[in-house]
Amino acid sequence: MMELIETVKNYFSFSFVQYAFLAGTMIALSSSLLGVTLVLKRFSYIGDGLSHTAFGAMAIASVLKITSSTVFVLPVTVLCAILILCTKESSKVKGDASVAMISVGALALGYFLMNIFSPPSNLSGDVCSTLFGSTLILTLSKTDMLLSVIFSILVIVFFIYFYNKIFAITFDEDFAFACGTKTRLLNIILAAVIATIIVLAMNLVGSLLISALIIFPAISSMLIFKSFKRVVIFSCIISVIGSVAGIFSAILAGTPVGSTIVLINIVVFAICKVISIVISRR
Repeated sequence: MMELIETVKNYFSFSFVQYAFLAGTMIALSSSLLGVTLVLKRFSYIGDGLSHTAFGAMAIASVLKITSSTVFVLPVTVLCAILILCTKESSKVKGDASVAMISVGALALGYFLMNIFSPPSNLSGDVCSTLFGSTLILTLSKTDMLLSVIFSILVIVFFIYFYNKIFAITFDEDFAFACGTKTRLLNIILAAVIATIIVLAMNLVGSLLISALIIFPAISSMLIFKSFKRVVIFSCIISVIGSVAGIFSAILAGTPVGSTIVLINIVVFAICKVISIVISRR
């Protein structure tokens, strides 16, 4: 036990490990906040679609040799999120169809560009790391870490400040609109915030596993708690624990960060499911 503690201390002396834990904790916390809203509003597919869009944007940033890819990927993903929201009610292109077209197109474009412009020897490693987040969080620069922390804090502040309005549009958007809430504007802002979360979460679990990071903690919490506030709080706890455990595992045991975090969330979901069954039988 003492040897393990000493090993952890030695690893924490490296800046990249400090960056990984700080950014990973903040990303997990911000990601879980709006997961409950996405699930209840049946917007889970948007998160999946935007993750593919972010992959395409990251590939373009890589080709353009942009040092901090977040600076390029974030605005592109936000614009796509707003575009999806604006076409959601279109009579010709429904929301789910627009998500499918944008996400598949971005995924294909991203792989095409990486295949053309990346050296063949590095292609499989780059794609695997970007899609599944195998080592991304452990390779963050100081600039990327600061951007992740700053944007995570902004997401948390947004959620706290607009908590009542987010609660209202989550359960009854028509009633919220009737009460004077600018629901369309709030939904656009919400889409932009979700896009920000997606871009941040790419550093932690990769573009293909982002939905699991956002959705699993929310669903697990809903199995046990009924109060919206308690669900959100427990979702945050699950997400942070899973992320910290995943990063620890990657450092100490050499497991891929993204898939480890998702597997931990699956185990927690199974435990919560058992607990919910036990509670319902009482």
